[in-house]
Amino acid sequence: MRISKMLFVTKKEEPADAEVRSHALMVRAGFIQQIAAGIYVYGPLMWRVLRKVEEIVREEHDKAGCQEMLMPALQPRELWEESGRWERYVSEKILYHFEDGRGREVCLGPTHEEVITNFVKGKLNSYKQLPQTLYQIQTKFRDEMRPRFGLMRGREFVMKDAYSFDADAEGMAASYAKMRQVYRNIFSRCGLRFTPVEADAGAIGGSGSEEFMVDAETGEDAIAVCHATGYAANTEKAVSRIAAPPEPAAEVAMHKEPTPGAKSCDDLVALFPDLPVERMLKTILYRATWADREQTVAVMCRGDREINTIKVLNHLDALAVDLADEKLVKQATGANVGFAGPIGLSDDVLLLADSSVEGVKGFLCGGNETDTHYLDVWFGRDLEQPLTKDFGMVQAGDQTVDGEGTIEITRGIEVGHIFQLGTKYSESMDCRFSDENGKLQPFQMGCFGIGISRTAASAVEQGHDEGGMIWPLPIAPYHVMLIQMRAGDEAQEALGQELHDQLTAAGIEVLWDDRKMGAGGKFKDADLVGIPLRVVVGRDAADRKVEWKPRTGGETEVIAADDVLGRIQAALEEAGCA
Repeated sequence: MRISKMLFVTKKEEPADAEVRSHALMVRAGFIQQIAAGIYVYGPLMWRVLRKVEEIVREEHDKAGCQEMLMPALQPRELWEESGRWERYVSEKILYHFEDGRGREVCLGPTHEEVITNFVKGKLNSYKQLPQTLYQIQTKFRDEMRPRFGLMRGREFVMKDAYSFDADAEGMAASYAKMRQVYRNIFSRCGLRFTPVEADAGAIGGSGSEEFMVDAETGEDAIAVCHATGYAANTEKAVSRIAAPPEPAAEVAMHKEPTPGAKSCDDLVALFPDLPVERMLKTILYRATWADREQTVAVMCRGDREINTIKVLNHLDALAVDLADEKLVKQATGANVGFAGPIGLSDDVLLLADSSVEGVKGFLCGGNETDTHYLDVWFGRDLEQPLTKDFGMVQAGDQTVDGEGTIEITRGIEVGHIFQLGTKYSESMDCRFSDENGKLQPFQMGCFGIGISRTAASAVEQGHDEGGMIWPLPIAPYHVMLIQMRAGDEAQEALGQELHDQLTAAGIEVLWDDRKMGAGGKFKDADLVGIPLRVVVGRDAADRKVEWKPRTGGETEVIAADDVLGRIQAALEEAGCA
């Protein structure tokens, strides 16, 4: 393809709203254009990348026996009411929903568990038809309150979602394991470095859940990993073992201490320099919301730890858990923000404790009185131990639960998520089959998602330099950038045409820069667009010699034009594209 014949416009200026490199570079290279917050046009080069990702996804799913289909983006509220998810998605403000012309409420699908369950009802009737896995590639919609990071967190995006149906839990686990391998194959073929991690199921629901994270320093997700043991989990799900705090020298009666203006652990450390921060217990107040009620919830944790609100949300099975505002804190404690504690809370407050407080003796906590804390407090003596569970956020340096390794915190970009749903949707939507004994049983389901557009963006986050993007060869918009140094030069034009035709006939995708402009501008655009292989037809064209250079990781070589095809085919074979 000649650049002179295509829509190819690049920019020097960085977009003002770009927070990550993939966003900035793809806008500058003309791959995407924003028309509203979180809504993008995919230009011709970007669309080629997305189609390549889709092709890899299709091939691996079809190879595993999955069947492609297409479901509607527009979904009736009734289906979501059947599954019980309407209220949660509406309360989280991620669901586009509105009335149609007939006054019926509909939504634009962020996911399709309800639709697929409704589709198979009455079609899969017998255990003899199982297992089955169906998938689609389609545009999805999420009303993100703060769209950001370009294609990483948009309001409209391209996604692959698959759904498995099995007769029993063992079958579901087998389908899940098969799809786990499918995902490994896909991201490996896309040329990405990735880490599968344990994850929270969130609003999708179910039991087992894993995310596939592309390793990137700019990733918005924190990952807890231990290289010694192989443990890896999203920090929303991660668990760890933390060292016990030092014990007090002696048991002392609980008493109040004046703490003027001491609203944080740092303030308290300044007032009590001899008291370890591990024996300073915070009490954080939240507003928990269900479909029919609200309640104030207080959660205790050590001063050196943080609360993981996702774990609190899952324990409460609430629609939302939000940090309490100043008014709610005063109602629950009678004090200003910063002095909440477990003793003397309002009776309607639910008190919980993170497992980090287990075994802490002689601790300091808020006094539910402005400028006051309690000191030398003991569970069992001064207050009962609240319901205590793991509500904490893992931290770098924690031990793994088995005590065999140490946790590090790295960053990644979620590109895939797989779930063992169990009977969550088949039970609620009465979707059943006849087992071997003729009894009706709910299907055991799995759900498997890949962000197609997010995968493309993550490839840029993982591969770029100061000059621009560096696409992995399997998903690059073209395999080769053919640069003709001087437009109109007969020898260069003839050799450029010969190479273009030869490579194209061999199934190699070539972008030919034949524009009437300076060589410097062509090289800058080549770096920006990031096509992985480069052939330059220049002053040695009459001698049938060209310059050969990969986009990154290699030196420029002068080679015979007759060797170009072999070089490219070898590179494609090494990248798994041949």
